[in-house]
Amino acid sequence: MGAEVAQVTRVTQAVQATELSWRHGDVLPGEASLPVLPALRELLPAGGLARGSVIATGNWGLLCLALAAGASAAGTWCAAAGLPELGVVAAADAGLNPDRLLLIADPGPGWPQVVASLLDGCELVLLRPPGRPPAPVRRRLEATVRRCGGVLVVAADWDGAQARLTVARQEWTGIGAGHGRLRARRVQVVADGRGSAARPRARWLWLPGPDGSVTAAGDPPGDVAGLAGVAGGTG
Repeated sequence: MGAEVAQVTRVTQAVQATELSWRHGDVLPGEASLPVLPALRELLPAGGLARGSVIATGNWGLLCLALAAGASAAGTWCAAAGLPELGVVAAADAGLNPDRLLLIADPGPGWPQVVASLLDGCELVLLRPPGRPPAPVRRRLEATVRRCGGVLVVAADWDGAQARLTVARQEWTGIGAGHGRLRARRVQVVADGRGSAARPRARWLWLPGPDGSVTAAGDPPGDVAGLAGVAGGTG
């Protein structure tokens, strides 16, 4: 119990320090959404991350990071909890600004309180919960997201998320004739959700591309039927 309280206290202190810089950030609190990378805009109904919302990406941690990259580059303070594989170098490679990023590799058993504290000081919080959160925990965090006007991006399933982005198909490039190195991954990202996000959308992306960036990718040959199926809610 003592360790749990100490963890929350440390996070709270870090968040309080963050709030001083956040007031001078480039992304204004009054804006209706946080920006995303150009390749992701068509997948979201507002062309960005709507404030007060929860976005779920299933188990796709890199997609979770890609969603945060645009806002981070624009000056948004971000935090990541429960993503131990995300270090400073990995965050920078994914396009996040390490100077405006709080990393909590293991938030511990009191992770809901830790995440709530992060949402008080950061406009965008990335989370991988240790398990499937019970409904009361989800509702409390969703209420915190709405109250703070931030965005919670979850690298897991989250019942009630306003938007869900998942990778439906993927293919690696770089290996030819049985030799070579993997250079890039093309993925088909499918987005749906509730309200204005209910209409399914699909787009092929480089995640990552040969240079490590996330950009739009052309549709593979013969993929018209697949995209039509997604648009109709069957893909």
